[in-house]
Amino acid sequence: MTAVTDEDHGKGKGKSRGDSGEKTDGAKDGRADGRWDDGLIARRAAAAAQDADEPVPVLAPADDDAEPQVEAYAPADGPLPTRLDALRELVGLSRARLDRDTLAEAGRVLDEAAARQRLSSRHTVIAVAGATGSGKSTLFNALAGAPISDTGLRRPTTSQPIACSWTDGAAGLLDRLAVPGRLRRRPHPGPAAFDEALQGLVLVDLPDHDSAATEHRDQVDRVLALVDAVIWVVDPEKYADAALHERYLRPLAGHAEVTFVVLNQTDRLPGEAADLVLDDLRRLLDEDGIALGEHGEPGATVMSLSALTGDGVPELREMIGRFVSDRTAATRRLSADVDAAAARLRRVYVAEGRPGLGERAREEFTDRLAEAVGAAAAGQAAEREWRRNASRACGTPWLRLWRWYENRGLPGSLDRMGQALTPPEEELTARQRVEQAVRIVADDAADGLPGPWAQAVREAAFTGAQGLPEALDELAAKAGAPGAAKRGGGTETGKAKGTVDRLGGRQPKPPRPKWWPAAVLAQASMTLLQIFGGLWLVGQIIGVLEPGLVTPALIMLGGVVGGPLVEWACAAAIRGPARRYGQDAERRLREAAAGCGRARVLDPVAAELVRYREVRERYVTVTEFSTTGR
Repeated sequence: MTAVTDEDHGKGKGKSRGDSGEKTDGAKDGRADGRWDDGLIARRAAAAAQDADEPVPVLAPADDDAEPQVEAYAPADGPLPTRLDALRELVGLSRARLDRDTLAEAGRVLDEAAARQRLSSRHTVIAVAGATGSGKSTLFNALAGAPISDTGLRRPTTSQPIACSWTDGAAGLLDRLAVPGRLRRRPHPGPAAFDEALQGLVLVDLPDHDSAATEHRDQVDRVLALVDAVIWVVDPEKYADAALHERYLRPLAGHAEVTFVVLNQTDRLPGEAADLVLDDLRRLLDEDGIALGEHGEPGATVMSLSALTGDGVPELREMIGRFVSDRTAATRRLSADVDAAAARLRRVYVAEGRPGLGERAREEFTDRLAEAVGAAAAGQAAEREWRRNASRACGTPWLRLWRWYENRGLPGSLDRMGQALTPPEEELTARQRVEQAVRIVADDAADGLPGPWAQAVREAAFTGAQGLPEALDELAAKAGAPGAAKRGGGTETGKAKGTVDRLGGRQPKPPRPKWWPAAVLAQASMTLLQIFGGLWLVGQIIGVLEPGLVTPALIMLGGVVGGPLVEWACAAAIRGPARRYGQDAERRLREAAAGCGRARVLDPVAAELVRYREVRERYVTVTEFSTTGR
């Protein structure tokens, strides 16, 4: 390949501008005789062929408007469709939990994958990118076999993407890249154009990525996100440029399999300097995290050449030919894009440890609710009520009369003293205990979860906890727990009283054992003995009956002693049933509080955890067949 002078450039540009208005006619004329004619390039080729008295090779017309021939990227059971479906489901399940910016990159990857899969799979789009003066346009022309892209000393030389397509059917791909029709070319008729391995290649020359013009850099970024592979052209002076490595190579480290890094202008390096620079370039790429495809391993292709002299260009063309004929570049690029999107989402999907609600956390939550609702106090109250009823049924009449006197609510009665001894701070902190229980169980469930999902779990817990103190207060009122009607405040008190009214205005009395009638009969007998012995003694005292104090005294003493003995025996007999009755009342209230807490707090929290596990499974599917090891 010969160098092109500035004068030739000026002439070439002048001809291109002059022939632009006659492009349609020229094309028609060229196609009329069966030849492909693309203005200046074709005429130069024809002139060269005529000068050499050789026939001009004939290529098929550039029918870019033809329908693209679409083929499947991979077999139906390949990993890419499964990963894309999982990523799509992942995004759909996460929209209500993650902000739009977090999912933006994944959504872009899905959109670009869908757009690429609708286009031709017979073509491989490779961009040639590089810095100002790196010689990327010269390399582009060398691969195409003709000076398609302008080269020269003026910077920047390339202002818009220029495409060269080896076969027809790439119009849709070039439209996607927004390459204007006037900048779409075909290779120079010759060995490069008829190379079977290059059939399907679409080569795109990009503006300089370090151009002073902002619109040029924007075009580079836009096209690089859409092509199937990239050839990075670096020169001995700027191969270690921080802008190249930090802005492009390092972020695209996961795309190593679709990346070529070419050290150009080796003709300027004396002796073994080219090998030394190439080794240093490999070192920098390794520091960037780019896997190098050496010894048959997958990774980036790194080589040196001189586009100006042609040294190494055939080797690069051969590598590109093998790459294009494999027809997997688009799949590799999309897989790498999915890997990159999954890597960005890792922080919002991968938890530390094994988050969730264990049995211990559930039991502790139930214990705290039971404490807040006063389950233990309710059980003790039920046990005391059992004992009180037994004492009333089996006690002596005199003791029952005294308790009736107490129940009248006179000052100094035991019931009023018991109420006075009820610690007011316990009633005032019942709501705080419920809130603390909810807060602790929410923190336990969210422990280790990524930030958005931990927040969702806490919100579910606190939202469900609204009204939980009132519901627990109502349960306590049904069970007759001490102070239940006071724990929730005025509104809750009305609810509790309404519940008590619906139950008949008072709590049902504990059931009586079958032996209680016998105990009542024995106690009545003891009372009758006391009355009989007392009347006998009174009769003797007033002289109605014959004197004899021993017998009536013994009868009366037997009634007096027997009554307490019967009461004591009954108290001993009811100790076990009263305890079991109190425990059963505590258990029922505990289970009711646990059921209320489970329905309002634990179930919503568990639902959020299930949702997280679902998206975690989708994320695992997305990363399971990663091609970059991410």
